[in-house]
Amino acid sequence: MDKMHKEEAVKTTYHEDTTSTDGSSTAEYDPWNPPYPPCPPAVGLSLSDSIRLVAKWSREKEAAIGAIRASSIIFPDRIPKEVNHVFYDRVHHLAPILDKDSVRRFLRFFRGNGAGMQWGSIITPEALNHMIAQNAVKCVKAALEGQAPELDGCRAGPNCMNQYGYYPLHRAAELFSVDMIQLLIRHGASANLRTAGAEVIEGLLPLHVAVENTCMHKYLEDSLFPNHEHRDYSEADAHFIFKLIHLLCLPEMKIFLDSTRLIAKHTDNLLDELWNYIKDGKLAETAVLLLAAQEQIRMGTSCKKIGNSKADGFQVIYKCIMDNSIKLQSEKGQNLMEKEELETKIKLRHTAMMLVHVISKAGEGLESYIRNHLEAPHFMQVPCLEVLERVSSILKDHGFSPAPECVDIRNLCPYHDVLSSEEIPRKPGESVADREALEMDYLRTVVNKISKP
Repeated sequence: MDKMHKEEAVKTTYHEDTTSTDGSSTAEYDPWNPPYPPCPPAVGLSLSDSIRLVAKWSREKEAAIGAIRASSIIFPDRIPKEVNHVFYDRVHHLAPILDKDSVRRFLRFFRGNGAGMQWGSIITPEALNHMIAQNAVKCVKAALEGQAPELDGCRAGPNCMNQYGYYPLHRAAELFSVDMIQLLIRHGASANLRTAGAEVIEGLLPLHVAVENTCMHKYLEDSLFPNHEHRDYSEADAHFIFKLIHLLCLPEMKIFLDSTRLIAKHTDNLLDELWNYIKDGKLAETAVLLLAAQEQIRMGTSCKKIGNSKADGFQVIYKCIMDNSIKLQSEKGQNLMEKEELETKIKLRHTAMMLVHVISKAGEGLESYIRNHLEAPHFMQVPCLEVLERVSSILKDHGFSPAPECVDIRNLCPYHDVLSSEEIPRKPGESVADREALEMDYLRTVVNKISKP
């Protein structure tokens, strides 16, 4: 993470508080160690009453501190490694509970194994991370609310960084779980916190995770970048743009665009993030964000780098690309050593300008079509011909007529290594029932593989 991102992270993590327990001014408020009132004096009380008073004060103090920790931004992770080690020793018992998303069994497990799942009256970020990873929405909801008696006042914090340097919303974005993303945001998760630390790519927002993981989908990589290891946008043109749009309108892409749309709705300075993708020449990422977040872009959003404009964001971005293209053109005449690189950048700006223009005109029709998709299972045959005809029709209605041969998406292969029913090895003496069970297990394996693009 660069210096600016680190400074922003610190600013969002801590906030000023002018008072302390003794009334003096404090320069910085630490949500992990917030001020709390001292124990009231036990004047005139018996020994037993004094003990009860101290015990009551201690419980209330721990509950108050835990509530503050769970509702604040905690950066970095402050859970002792030993606590996480205890959790790792027991997590294999928790996994089947989370698979079934059984709140009752989760609470019972927590009561007996809380030592590895809690610290300082909060459910540890690592425990929450595992719950999100298994998409146990009901269990996560119970952990965020912290109301169940079995939790004994413990709660999970939606903005507590884990030991690897990312937050719960980053994990949910990675898994494209719309229900989990909605749940976290509803309980106060911020979409504007960035990753930090040596074990993660620094400076990533949840939005970046959603957008860039979407662009790793097999359909995009196979169709746009046959050589996965060397992405090259330098040859991108109108054909590239129209094929990219058709691919993003496939039913299988709906969940990725839905997740990105939801996160973008809560991300500040959205146009800045869009401009960064355009400036870096990342056309697929630009298309994903333009298509998924077009409602916010049309409304106009404040942004730091390219002006606090409330105008239509498509117009703002379009003008920004034009100004940058003019600047690159002038530099090309002055610097012959970098002429080829500058020409590539100029071409990418022109292609990005076309992409912005197409989605600004046809985006609402495309989004309506995408939102009406059914949640098609990945292993079902994709109605590519229907998508091709419908998307081409929407584009044509707005003045764009891509050549059919340039946007052909009928030969998509969801995955490479699927065996036919006849090719699955049959064991000696295997019954028909055993065979069907084997095929269903294999199908589940395939679905799990391709659901993580």
